[in-house]
Amino acid sequence: MGSFNNLFLNLNNKISILLSSINEQLNFLDLEFTDPIKHSEKAIEIIVKSLENLKSIIIKNKFRTQTEEIIFFKEVKPQVFSKLIFHTKVLKIETKRPKGTDRSQRKYLLNELDKLNHFFDNNLDFYQYYRTGAIFLDEKYFLRGKYDIRLSLDTFFFTSDQEFNTSHDFKVSKILANDLLEIYLKEQLTILDRKETMATKTQALPKVKLTWTDNKSSLIELLYALHYQGSFNNGRAEIKEIAGYFESIFNIDLGDVYRSWYSIRARKTDETVYLDGLTKILKKKIDQENNKSK
Repeated sequence: MGSFNNLFLNLNNKISILLSSINEQLNFLDLEFTDPIKHSEKAIEIIVKSLENLKSIIIKNKFRTQTEEIIFFKEVKPQVFSKLIFHTKVLKIETKRPKGTDRSQRKYLLNELDKLNHFFDNNLDFYQYYRTGAIFLDEKYFLRGKYDIRLSLDTFFFTSDQEFNTSHDFKVSKILANDLLEIYLKEQLTILDRKETMATKTQALPKVKLTWTDNKSSLIELLYALHYQGSFNNGRAEIKEIAGYFESIFNIDLGDVYRSWYSIRARKTDETVYLDGLTKILKKKIDQENNKSK
């Protein structure tokens, strides 16, 4: 029994290392690529390779209990596979995205949001099962070779690799991917909103023109700090409103502020390098001016 426990411990360790590696590589992409098409292409390459490695680990090792197998196919594998579904969908959306007016782009993005609702409507029973944390059908949903043909199976399941798939782990992955996709689509709609807001505010800007000449991440650090401090509208101003205002008065396009903030948070060191620098330079100048006045 001891050697068998060590086998599963080794399996868990390999999976944990793989998941950490995926997240690190994807976080790096957030910093390297701002173009969503190139970003998704690179992400897909990383995730496909990682899934192949994950499959190899599972086939070469054995689960100790059915519960461990259920946990893997209900919780672990969907963490990875959902990212593949998400980036594949983003690549498709951005490749087909109209290049015309903001109005046509808005219509296109809203239509993609509607598709998410259709998937929800068509899989309502499973959504409720999964979201409520139910477990009474887990043995049929998340054990290999234990499927029930009456439980809304996707056709592709019958041609998939039965060693690495259960009847419903794909649906869980799809749910998680749709969560990510909803956030992405709403962010893109917010960007269009900001463009319209900037166009309106530009007409009322002061005659003195100030252009932000430091890097974008520095300004994003600053705006998030001011947001969390509650410095605007008694703390009621939202990030997108502050970002839009900064873009207008400082003549800069901050792009996807939410993604940039995620990348800043993912830094291993110097998460607040700009704000720390501001504090140092301000203290230095205060000391210099105080010394002059003595």
